[in-house]
Amino acid sequence: MTISIITLFPQMFDGILNQSILWRAQKEKLVTFNVINLRDFGLGQHKTVDGKAYGGGVGMVLRADVMSQAIETTIKQVKANTKPYVILTSPGGHVFGQPKAWQFSKLDHLIIICGHYEGVDERVRELYVDEEISIGDYVLTGGELPALVIADSITRLVTGVLVKPEAILKESFENGLLEHPHYTLPQEFKDLKVPEVLRSGNHQAIENWRNQQSEDKTKSIRPDLLKRI
Repeated sequence: MTISIITLFPQMFDGILNQSILWRAQKEKLVTFNVINLRDFGLGQHKTVDGKAYGGGVGMVLRADVMSQAIETTIKQVKANTKPYVILTSPGGHVFGQPKAWQFSKLDHLIIICGHYEGVDERVRELYVDEEISIGDYVLTGGELPALVIADSITRLVTGVLVKPEAILKESFENGLLEHPHYTLPQEFKDLKVPEVLRSGNHQAIENWRNQQSEDKTKSIRPDLLKRI
């Protein structure tokens, strides 16, 4: 799949997209990251991309004509089999979660627009955006960090990216619960021991213990998840 990211700060993506699983996904040609500098489509000598909001108010708004050029150029550059799905990072969007990550991981081409300032001209939403996405109920300086979060969570779900794909099935949120605790060496650390059941070799008992721990942890930390189940 191709993940295109339209941003005012492309340099923010250089380090992270070229590390760990994201780098491996590109190396294996399973995922292509296409980072587009919105400023390249800016107007005039100063490459202007924004303007004051009609009706007044504090802050600037990203221009519809500039954003339109960036989106349409991106679509033409990427030879995808299907129409791209366009999302806008926004505090007012649907809260991103694992089910949405799975949905996006099946796409041929995803375009992520990084919101900034007071947002984008409403006509961009009406003409191009399929869905607005938030990563939480708080406000960030811009949409670059949410775009990275979304790209990372999607990439690891793409078939072939993880060496042991079965590991995904045991992670937090896959079954609606938080993941159980994990332990490794040493067996005893500052008077705290690895639970005996994990050293028993009884796989059924271990599985039962992990399931119970997962449920207890969810009940304690995220009871709202249990309500959804």
